[in-house]
Amino acid sequence: MTAHRNTLYAACFALAAISYASVSHAQSWGPRSLDELKQETQRRADRNAPPVSGVKAEDVRAALTQIGNLEPDTWANAYITVGDRHLAHAKAVEGSSPAEARELYHRAWETYNLGRWPTENSPAKKQAYAKALEAFAAYGRLMDPSIEVVRIPYEGKEIVGYLRLPKARPAPLVFGIGGLDSRKEDIAAASDSYIRNGIAVFAVDMPGTGQAPVKVDVGAEHMFSKALDQLVTRPEIDGKRVIVQGRSWSGYWAATMGYTERHRLRGVVVQGGPVHSYFTGDWQKKALTTPEYLFDLFPARSAIYGVGTMEDFLAYGPRMSLVARGMIDQPSAPMLLVNGERDSQVPIEDLYLLMKHGDPKEAWVNPAGGHMGRSQGWSSRDIAQRVVMPWILRTFGMPAAVAKN
Repeated sequence: MTAHRNTLYAACFALAAISYASVSHAQSWGPRSLDELKQETQRRADRNAPPVSGVKAEDVRAALTQIGNLEPDTWANAYITVGDRHLAHAKAVEGSSPAEARELYHRAWETYNLGRWPTENSPAKKQAYAKALEAFAAYGRLMDPSIEVVRIPYEGKEIVGYLRLPKARPAPLVFGIGGLDSRKEDIAAASDSYIRNGIAVFAVDMPGTGQAPVKVDVGAEHMFSKALDQLVTRPEIDGKRVIVQGRSWSGYWAATMGYTERHRLRGVVVQGGPVHSYFTGDWQKKALTTPEYLFDLFPARSAIYGVGTMEDFLAYGPRMSLVARGMIDQPSAPMLLVNGERDSQVPIEDLYLLMKHGDPKEAWVNPAGGHMGRSQGWSSRDIAQRVVMPWILRTFGMPAAVAKN
């Protein structure tokens, strides 16, 4: 074990107030009743807070008026109805006003994306996801620079990802991995700040989610290595400057790649990622009741393993631990670790475990922060722009961030 160094702590003490509702184990949607869920969803929409950040508050309000029960299809169909209006409008104006159509396609995608959230576990949620992909493809086509769909053969299936390139090439690359309930579309849609700073972005779903060809399993990171094999051969990409970025569950894959691909990576960003304690039964039983997550946490977590019962779920996870896999003390690429002390979804102990083992690492911890380090004083955007982006630029040896016009 080596002593950690270069540890950065954010002196943040404001915490967003979270109402802890009573937990009902009879429904997977817990811990909220229908009325509580609707109120909390609208509250987050009004504050532009995850998981509804980006969705117009009025679109959420329109969908919620159609939701009268806790069935997944009811939730999805309500957002499909709202999204369909925006998609139809976008198609109608695309010929005469591409810029307006682009924003409408984006709005349709955001709405459908919330309809399929957090996991596509019903017919209507699968339909919402298919519509989200359609709307996003149209949106990506109209972006400047546009988003390229990349398809890589993999074990009889394919890895599907998005690549967005800045004008100056060859460009360094951020290899972004979607999380438990986010998808590669979320990463590609939020790529403007990278493009402004001359950084290319590749976005891909993590195992067990979206269009990923495999479920979560020991060794599933091989799909990312396969994608990296192809990406670094492209002349538009500087293959010697690649950073893997993982958010929430995908922070696990970023950390794993930091070990397995350390010779090919400049660094990895592990934001709110599970490492070891997360996979224990004691933590899971506690975390599955957190009101920090809006609803359906167990269905989302179990889906990535391909299991349906709590017994199978609790038995599956421990072998994924980086301690169990013998990685924790191994040499790694440089790592930035980010999270909040009050994270109720992924234990903060996992960040400290990574920090104290193996090669020295840098860390940013918000003492008032919840999952991914977010708090009232530090939004997702604040952390991305004031913590993560400066580290990425320094690691790439690039100038300080370009401010948004």
